[in-house]
Amino acid sequence: MTPSNPLAHHYQRALRADEVLAQIDAHYPAGPTLHQLAPLDQLHIGGVAASKRLLAGLNPDTHSKVLDIGAGLGGLMRQGASLGFKMTGLDITHGFSALNKALSLRVNQADSLPLTWVTGNASALPFADSSFDAVLFQHSLLNMPDATKVIAESRRVLRPDGQLVMHEVVSGPNVAQLRYPVPWAASSEHSHLMTIAELTRLLETGGFRLEHTEDWSKLALEWRQRQRQKEQAPRQAVLSPQWVFGERFITMGKNLVDNLAEGAIKVVEIQASC
Repeated sequence: MTPSNPLAHHYQRALRADEVLAQIDAHYPAGPTLHQLAPLDQLHIGGVAASKRLLAGLNPDTHSKVLDIGAGLGGLMRQGASLGFKMTGLDITHGFSALNKALSLRVNQADSLPLTWVTGNASALPFADSSFDAVLFQHSLLNMPDATKVIAESRRVLRPDGQLVMHEVVSGPNVAQLRYPVPWAASSEHSHLMTIAELTRLLETGGFRLEHTEDWSKLALEWRQRQRQKEQAPRQAVLSPQWVFGERFITMGKNLVDNLAEGAIKVVEIQASC
């Protein structure tokens, strides 16, 4: 964590990495499954099911080399690797990249392809031109102030006929009423939401051909409501988002439900090619 990277500070300030690993080693000595890790490493709205749906938009036989931009703690990466994708995860938060790697080393995925972890900035991707078959965004573009540069960099590192798949939070019709904190931002400083129209226009002007756009907001709200009930249960879970966000997540979780219900945010799926 460095003062010059306030976004990384937002994500790392309450991260209890050593305690997380000790908790996993104590409860899952043979190694955790992907579903056991999900409350910790699938921090986006929709959990494992949303990641499965996102990855279903790609074919490992034709688009095997995948870059996950904003990989966080690596839930999507490990899920992709289990399906035969060669996953590279990039995150600006080094504490996340380090814990992502430590978690991956504990998971028993003998048949999965190897993973690669990189700490870096999506506005200046440290990869050669045309080096990936696909790029994924899952609740990550919303943190990036220069989305135009990020999309240009994504286009650069994709090969011809490469795929871009997004599971993103966008602004809803009542975004002015958005309640903070939310998992991606404590205030409007790190929240860079676009409307779905702005995002699709950005992709098209950035050289992508839109293939599929779908609003997941209803499913997202139903999922978050179910999660909220689990989080309020008196039984202490082995792993939860609070190991990452601390007590702040109690308010974050409530605000997510309210923001979805009141139309401040929407959750969308987008697939495009270049």
